[in-house]
Amino acid sequence: MTSLFALVDCNNFYASCERVFNPTLEGNPIVVLSNNDGCIIARSNEAKELGLKMGQPLFEVRELVEKHRVQVFSSNYELYGDMSARVVETLSRFSPHVEVYSIDESFLDLGNFFQVDLPAYAREIRETVRQWLGMPVAVGVAPTKTLAKLANRIAKKSPKADGVLVLTEERHIEAALKRTAAGDVWGIGGRYARKLAGLGVHTAWDLRHVTDAFAKKHLTVAGLRTVRELRGEACIDLELVPAAKQNICTSRSFGVGIYELEEVAEALTTYVVRCATKLRRQQSKAGAMTVFAMTSRFGAEGETYANCRTVTFDTPTDSEPELIRHALKALREIFRPGFRYRKTGLLLLDLVPNSSVQLSLLDTVDREKHAQLMQALDGLRERFGHGAVRYGAQGTEQTWGQRQEHLSPCYTTRLEDLLRVR
Repeated sequence: MTSLFALVDCNNFYASCERVFNPTLEGNPIVVLSNNDGCIIARSNEAKELGLKMGQPLFEVRELVEKHRVQVFSSNYELYGDMSARVVETLSRFSPHVEVYSIDESFLDLGNFFQVDLPAYAREIRETVRQWLGMPVAVGVAPTKTLAKLANRIAKKSPKADGVLVLTEERHIEAALKRTAAGDVWGIGGRYARKLAGLGVHTAWDLRHVTDAFAKKHLTVAGLRTVRELRGEACIDLELVPAAKQNICTSRSFGVGIYELEEVAEALTTYVVRCATKLRRQQSKAGAMTVFAMTSRFGAEGETYANCRTVTFDTPTDSEPELIRHALKALREIFRPGFRYRKTGLLLLDLVPNSSVQLSLLDTVDREKHAQLMQALDGLRERFGHGAVRYGAQGTEQTWGQRQEHLSPCYTTRLEDLLRVR
């Protein structure tokens, strides 16, 4: 065994973030809602025990929520994102190489830690994150990322494991594989699980013992990697630098339906700024943009409308003023008066690295001036917050904003929301 990975997964992450700053929530059922307070996207264990399901609209379970005094929260991505960054910063003290897999999961490279007491080290990771941040996590350790995922899953579900499981001995790996359904293996999923069941492969242990030819035929090359990982062969490396996105999209449903072009334009301008910020963070520029606007899909006949327009740029850009100009022009072309719009957004396409941009001979934009402006705006937003500098086209009232009737404070990122000790 030459490789070793740990997967650290925050338990019920969104709900746990709410609990960190409100201890009175401990032991109470919690649900977190999607954009516009629509559906349940996160639940505490207590809420799961009540039978509340992921994706259920709040209005369908309102009676159950009120009966059991379930605490309801609007999704607070500013808080969750900052807490996620703090978890990663804490984990970096335990390994020089950390891959942020998702907002609530990270892989650690423990390849140089064979000589330490691994169960004790994994427990130290868990206890440190809990003590420093108030965040409950589970830790799974194994020779491959797929086995570490499996170890983490058992660590979360098994009372005996108590949040930590190390799978380095063959007998322990065998026991874990035999108690895990093939469909619960990382990368398999429901469709492949049904196919495998029809072929007599029911458990992860069964999957480990299929031939390479079988895996490649029925699960593709990616499935073959999974099978080899179950055998203890590390085929999936840590991704320390996230791959650059091939396109960037931002869209939101409005809190209320809106009829006026100016209000739709305010929302679209705000989304352009968000997309452009993401674009610059990955040091890319966009060669094209698709803008869309739509009503609710469930309106009566004659009351629904959706349209889009794609614009290609002469020179790829990351400039907000330039992107806003093109976006608003496209919106004016597709906007039809008299409809009650519920959503708008944009998709940045044909992304290229900054180093690969080729200037057009017909380009009339002062690229250097725009680059300096973007650098100044990014600096101000980094220092004073994303809303510190706004464009007039973004408006001031923003009555179209998302419905967030149960939003908690941004305890860690806004001075006015800091907890006060009395």
